[in-house]
Amino acid sequence: MIGGFQKFLLRGNLIDLAVGVLIGAAFGKVVDSFTSGLILPIIGIFGGVPDFSALTFTINGSIFKYGAFLTTLLSFILTAAVIYFFIIIPFNNLMERFKREEKPPVAEPSNEEKLLAEIRDALRARP
Repeated sequence: MIGGFQKFLLRGNLIDLAVGVLIGAAFGKVVDSFTSGLILPIIGIFGGVPDFSALTFTINGSIFKYGAFLTTLLSFILTAAVIYFFIIIPFNNLMERFKREEKPPVAEPSNEEKLLAEIRDALRARP
């Protein structure tokens, strides 16, 4: 049982996954700081500071802090937009450029070409 667990831990997939999670967490912090440090202040220039955390309403003594949700939602949307426009689109363009450089596969001969090749080979084989 211990040997199986050791094999599981030492498989390449698990190590790759761990590295991916760590890099993803670090990248998340970079994107979050980019969004909160650069993008939100730019939005704040046009409409004030985009922090809605003070917005609340009360029902029967229960306080609903919907402003915190709005701030988090705005941050999420901006983070997704930053990832899309600064990571996904350039990466897709780069991959498209590599695909264009690849040679197209050799086309298979048409039925007419195959038939002509058979006739040629039959004529060559005649005594």
